[in-house]
Amino acid sequence: MSGGKELGLAVSRRGFLAASGALVVSFSLLPATRLLAQQAPAAKPPGSLGNTPMLDAWIRIGADGGVTVFTGKAELGQGIKTALIQIAAEQLGVQPARINLITADTSRTPDEGFTAGSRSMQDSGTAIMNAAAQVREILLARAAERLGVAVDRLQAQDGAVLADDGRRIGFGELVADDLTRVRAQPQSKLKDPQSYTVMGKSMPRIDIPAKVTGNVAYVQDLRLPGMVHAPTDGVQKLPGVLKIVRDGSYLAVIAEREYQAIVAMRALAAVAAWEERAGLPAPSQLYEFLRSTPSNAIVDLDRRASVNRGARSLEASYRRPYQIHGAIGPSCAVGWLKDDLLTLWTHSQGVYPLRKAIAEMLRMPEERIRCIHLEGSGCYGHNAADDAAADAALLARALPGRPVRVQWMREQEHAWEPYGPAMLTEAKATLDSGGNIVGWEYDVWSNAHSTRPGNAGSLIPSWHLAMPFAPATPQPIPLPEGGGDRNAIPFYRLPNARVVHHFIPAMPVRVSALRALGAYMNVFSIESFIDELARAAALDPVEFRLRHLDDARARDAVAAAATRFGWSGYARTRGRGRGFAFARYKNLGAYLALAVEVEV
Repeated sequence: MSGGKELGLAVSRRGFLAASGALVVSFSLLPATRLLAQQAPAAKPPGSLGNTPMLDAWIRIGADGGVTVFTGKAELGQGIKTALIQIAAEQLGVQPARINLITADTSRTPDEGFTAGSRSMQDSGTAIMNAAAQVREILLARAAERLGVAVDRLQAQDGAVLADDGRRIGFGELVADDLTRVRAQPQSKLKDPQSYTVMGKSMPRIDIPAKVTGNVAYVQDLRLPGMVHAPTDGVQKLPGVLKIVRDGSYLAVIAEREYQAIVAMRALAAVAAWEERAGLPAPSQLYEFLRSTPSNAIVDLDRRASVNRGARSLEASYRRPYQIHGAIGPSCAVGWLKDDLLTLWTHSQGVYPLRKAIAEMLRMPEERIRCIHLEGSGCYGHNAADDAAADAALLARALPGRPVRVQWMREQEHAWEPYGPAMLTEAKATLDSGGNIVGWEYDVWSNAHSTRPGNAGSLIPSWHLAMPFAPATPQPIPLPEGGGDRNAIPFYRLPNARVVHHFIPAMPVRVSALRALGAYMNVFSIESFIDELARAAALDPVEFRLRHLDDARARDAVAAAATRFGWSGYARTRGRGRGFAFARYKNLGAYLALAVEVEV
């Protein structure tokens, strides 16, 4: 399984192969004569295989039978390391312990963009599942050729191919010669889910032991030989100080030890004069500010139908303040400029977009920058991880030859990290005499929900350089994924409905992605208003939802949650109440129906 190897100290793919002592080869799905004539498949392979279709970008088997699996996605605490290992182990026919998983690394893994939007399993999991299945079929075909038997008499099990007559060939023996690289095919021979022994089974998380035993689990824990420390302020020389770095208004101090760097930073802060301008709305006026700030009205839904005249109308509004990520550990990164290669260890959620932004900021070729993901202690959104990596890049360039660790202080993290945007929603609905919704209007006001890297201006250190970079103009994220309007269109049957997203480009504070973007605010608003409407219609909240749901799976989810909770037989007692909610994530993902009892 993955362990210390993922620190990625090898600087190139070739160097990694030379140091491993194993012959890692590629695979062919077709005879060589057919490969010569093969053109790119008409249909794209599934998941991220469509963008990175070569099998050896995902699966490699060494001469010792060891399996290395690559993913461009990052472990953020959601457990994908364990899940991806299970997928590969199941489809290949090996024990999970035989697999070394390499996560987001610009010199070794596929470019899968950002780890965001709950797409890791959909994109990378699907790619690895199909790549592993195709590699398994290649190994079976090679074994059939070697043993002189039909493929249907063979099975892959525990890192070897077994014949029905008892003969056995290890995976390493089958890949010890040089095979031709090949594209993945659109279709794979996946295992029957009924035969699964690893997927869908409980397995201990592989990332937990290091976290609870004090081993290297996070980028904050990384220590490299000769490493020095740098907070992002500057000061004249104090004990341990190695260098003062200034580039325009960007100041930093590099010191031998972490606390020496902190002391130097605080000394400067005590004598520095800051230029400040009042630019924030009064907290009590925040939502008036949102409503009055110029916005771009985007009509997400405008459905009209002839219905009976409404008998009763209701209105409600809901508010969400700006929110910090509040990570357990403030952002951190380590940079090392050595032999003309800049290596960055970062807890960014997108190592390839980060590399592009840093290359622009430093005016360096991308191929001279390597970004390696290590977990950070908390994010689930765009916090200051990329900014800390930009700091580490600037300071490693200023002190070549030694690793430079940048550790933000908590007050810096919470002051400068991108916040989750404040939001305001307003809902109006009309009921007919039978208690059915016949009219619906919904408006949501929100800033941008993603200002992630991709250009240098997305990195806050770049704003202060002598040759600064300006942030890109904020843009809305189009549906169906959506940003501030994610899940703003109700999943219910509404004959007349209008949904408008008031996108606000101007922001009084720096904002970006926070878990689920605008979805949980919109779901909270819609579901709270549905309860208000159910009460006005004198109907049970579950019955009211079922009345307005046509999707069979949605109805099943609502009914199942109500049944398991014991909704129909619930007896209210003093100080206790119940609640119900339903949503389908992004209106295209997973279904969730939730029943809860609360005590007040």
